Amino acid sequence: MRDNSARRVRWFPTAAIAVVLAVIGGGGALNLDLYPQPGLVADGVPHRSGSEQPLDLREQALADLDALTLPSGATLAGWDGPWRYVWPRDASFVAAARCAVGQNAEAARVLDFLDRIKPTEGRWEARYLETGQPVADGREAQLDGSGWVPWATWFCRSGDRHWEMVRESADQITRELKSNGLPGPSPDYWERPESEVTLGTVAPLLTGLRAAIRIATELDHTAEADRWQAALNTLSTATERRFAPDYPRTPPYAESFVEPGLPPTRLGGGADAIVTVLGPPFAPERGVVTQAIVKARAALTQPNGGQDPGEEWRADGVSWTPQTAMFALSAAARGDRTTAAEILSWLDHYRTPSGSLPEKVNRDYQPAGEAPLGWTAALVVLADQALDSPLPIP
Repeated sequence: MRDNSARRVRWFPTAAIAVVLAVIGGGGALNLDLYPQPGLVADGVPHRSGSEQPLDLREQALADLDALTLPSGATLAGWDGPWRYVWPRDASFVAAARCAVGQNAEAARVLDFLDRIKPTEGRWEARYLETGQPVADGREAQLDGSGWVPWATWFCRSGDRHWEMVRESADQITRELKSNGLPGPSPDYWERPESEVTLGTVAPLLTGLRAAIRIATELDHTAEADRWQAALNTLSTATERRFAPDYPRTPPYAESFVEPGLPPTRLGGGADAIVTVLGPPFAPERGVVTQAIVKARAALTQPNGGQDPGEEWRADGVSWTPQTAMFALSAAARGDRTTAAEILSWLDHYRTPSGSLPEKVNRDYQPAGEAPLGWTAALVVLADQALDSPLPIP
């Protein structure tokens, strides 16, 4: 039974809803004139050694991760300007990608760097300088790092080596849960202030708690395992109550019943690519989640064929490669080889002249933003590996 106590329930005629949707669609088209067309900011890492022979998609992604990872283990999101920082989220995916293909020593360097900069209490900062200091640009700390880091640590079987980092991250999740079972608002991968809790925070926290429980159990830390299991139960129940069955970016604020006998239309939130984190390889597969993932991909597909972050994102016709690659990883991990191969082929098609994966593909079907982008490269490696053999699921 869904908790509808906080929602306004209305009956709206079909015609009225059609008018609203038409206005929304028209507004989206108008937004193409409001947002400038992005172009390619930079392509490739200067002065790196590379092969004169063209590399396939996976080989190039791994080569780009090599180029973006400094000797200290600091993994840059990109080489230039506002990308030249270490995000805990991106670094976690890089570590997991390395471990997925057996590059365990390289992954350990990335996790060791995160371990050196870990918060002794509180949230992970949004991003860090390559020297390890937080970036002082006014961005709020981001709670999702407390989920991503334990997941990557478990994925790499590095729980013993990085136990304190896992313990503090998982304990921070438990401290953040409110009386309704959910954490409070936090910025997530959209990199903006939020006034309410988002799936972009909740989904990584669920994954992080499951991973932390696995680590604690394997290391015989019974008290921590029990504490985090209780938190996981609380968060899981609250997530189902407030986000299921569509799992939008934010919980819906109202339900519109078109006519008796038909399922209600839920208002608010909108689809978000992060719904992929509620399924494999981050969580066991469930039918209701798979349906939500398929629906989200359809809702977020742009005219150029890729996906943008969410329905509440700006309507500018631009696809973002990390979110597109998330759908590839999800499909591959669920055994949907056709969809995964289709998406990877799309990403391969829009590589830059240097062969790297860009941040975006603009509405003129051209690579845009920074290239290479570490998060996209890591996701492509994980998706490609998932087509070869199953990835572990916490």
